[in-house]
Amino acid sequence: MKEIEQMSSEATKVIKPVVDITENAASELKGYLEKQGKPLGGLRVFVSAGGCSGLSYGMVPEEKSSDDDYVIVQHGAKLIVDKSSMPFIAGSVIDFQSDKLMGGGFVVKNPNAVSTCGCGESFKTE
Repeated sequence: MKEIEQMSSEATKVIKPVVDITENAASELKGYLEKQGKPLGGLRVFVSAGGCSGLSYGMVPEEKSSDDDYVIVQHGAKLIVDKSSMPFIAGSVIDFQSDKLMGGGFVVKNPNAVSTCGCGESFKTE
C-alpha cells in the first residue's frame, strides 16, 4: 500500500496528493461511512472502460486496500485508487454536489478529461 498523507511537520517532506478531496466531500464521506458501520473505511475511486465517452468513474466504499493501491488521506477522509486507474485521474479533485440531476453525489473534477458526457460520469482522455 502506498500511503500519501499531508503532514505539517518540518521533518516530513510534504508532497501533493495525486488525487484531492474537498473538505465538503470529506465530511460527506465520513458521515456516509459512519452510517454504514465502516468508520475506518474509505472511498475507492476507479476508472473502467464504458460509458458514452469511453471511460467511466466508479466509486464504492472500501475497508481494505492492497499493496498496489494509492491511499490518500485528507481532511480525515480516505481515498483509495488502484494503480491502473491512477494515470487517468491523477490531479483530479473529488467533490460532493447536492444539486446533481439525480440527487447528491461525489463528482470527479478531472484535468485529464478532454471531453465528458452530459451526466459527468463518463469521460475521454487523449
